[in-house]
Amino acid sequence: MYTSSHTVLYDPDGLIEAELPLDREPYECLVTAVLAWTGGDTLSTRDLEQIALQLTGHARAVASDVRRRADQLPKASGPKALADVVLREAEGRLSVPIEGTARCVQNRARLVRALYERLDRLEAVAAPAV
Repeated sequence: MYTSSHTVLYDPDGLIEAELPLDREPYECLVTAVLAWTGGDTLSTRDLEQIALQLTGHARAVASDVRRRADQLPKASGPKALADVVLREAEGRLSVPIEGTARCVQNRARLVRALYERLDRLEAVAAPAV
């Protein structure tokens, strides 16, 4: 008899993921460092691809949080409409294949920064007035 130690989770609404806070600080530091690059590519193509992959994965996670927050707002609200625009832009930018260039990595870093800015604004809208 074979027993598996794995548990299969069915979470079509992403609620389990919503319970986990994003580890924001390391990615904000990475974004700051990447956007400070000025010269030529000093990293190898593979290193740049790995950084782009990290930023892409994190951008998708932040976009999921933005989507969840925006879905809690009334359909006719301005913040929801703006979040929808940012999310459409993010989907378009994330659909572009990763390249091993500083330009590609910096574009992913700008996207992560924009998504965090939108998330912060949505959280401010959702926060109760004191």
